[in-house]
Amino acid sequence: MALVKFQTENFRNLSSAPVSFSSSFNLLYGENGSGKTSVLEAIGYLGLGRSFRVNRHQAVVSHGEQRLTVFGGLDHGLDSRRHGSETDLVHRLGISRDVGQKETMLRVDGEAVRSLSALAKHLPVSVIDPGVFDVVAGGPGKRRQFLDWLVFHVEPSFGSLWQQCQRVTSQRNQTLRNGRLDEALLRVWDHQYATLSERITEARAGTFGRFKLAFEKLVREVEVPWTEGLKLEYYPGWDVSRPLAELLVDHRDQERKVGHTLYGPNRADIRLKFQGRPVAETFSRGQQKTLVILMKIAQGMVLSAMGKQVTFLLDDINAELDEGHRAMLAIRLQALRCQVFITSIERPMVDQLWPEGNAPDYRLFHVEHGKLTEE
Repeated sequence: MALVKFQTENFRNLSSAPVSFSSSFNLLYGENGSGKTSVLEAIGYLGLGRSFRVNRHQAVVSHGEQRLTVFGGLDHGLDSRRHGSETDLVHRLGISRDVGQKETMLRVDGEAVRSLSALAKHLPVSVIDPGVFDVVAGGPGKRRQFLDWLVFHVEPSFGSLWQQCQRVTSQRNQTLRNGRLDEALLRVWDHQYATLSERITEARAGTFGRFKLAFEKLVREVEVPWTEGLKLEYYPGWDVSRPLAELLVDHRDQERKVGHTLYGPNRADIRLKFQGRPVAETFSRGQQKTLVILMKIAQGMVLSAMGKQVTFLLDDINAELDEGHRAMLAIRLQALRCQVFITSIERPMVDQLWPEGNAPDYRLFHVEHGKLTEE
């Protein structure tokens, strides 16, 4: 599915006028501060339930307002012709946030839903912006987020499992921090945590296996020379040769001293190594950027093989990627039949994105003072 109808209210400086998008490529250009990134940010709300730029909803709502709203209409995307009229909407998504009352309202097809996962599952949104390159250079948390986004869209039960695990982990940590350790209570939390951890790890490991196969296939096709010797490994967060519950008991004193859980899925990681050493220590900045782009494309390959159309948000990629890498990314995403939004300051040069011709159907928008004008 693809986002073809879009409207916002009180979202940064964006106009409230409705906009129609292409289910293929959408090219947005305009000066800094014109609202290009805000468009992508608002789209991200429908697929992520939050901003990919800031942590606070208050930073997103228009000045002087208390409530922001984002609405999106989805069609069958590039498969519309097989499913019926190209103008038919399959789903209508809406998210509204009252920053004063700190309340979020979610709607799918006019019905209120309680969880963000009920909204996000319909629109897999993948962001490629300057911050995404921390997947390689940053800590394990960035790579867990990278993997869990894919697991969520591959395994329907994962979102609920992870929420349950987070609650149990919070209760377990609170028990660890108590001045007087309640061993009986802690063993109850240990059991629940270990059971959930095994199910989460199984889902992550299965999805990582799919991702790794896609990544290895992609690397062979693009012929990137420095990937020979590159290894991607999934680390579940503990030594799985031993039961997690047993490991927790053995390290009880250590966890009590630090006051939180040290072993389990909250410590999982994708370990990236080149010739046995961490990639962050051996790859140049340019190589790290290329690696992240390849990993993002591989995510899209996994979901494409499942019949899911990913919506990619590419923010200001001219500043991060050279012409060759921009073309490689555009061509690959076109081949995967993804929906893509690309922002730039200058008017996009279509012949640079698709130097061999065969550009897809696309829509071009000039953004100024928060208003999109199609050209």
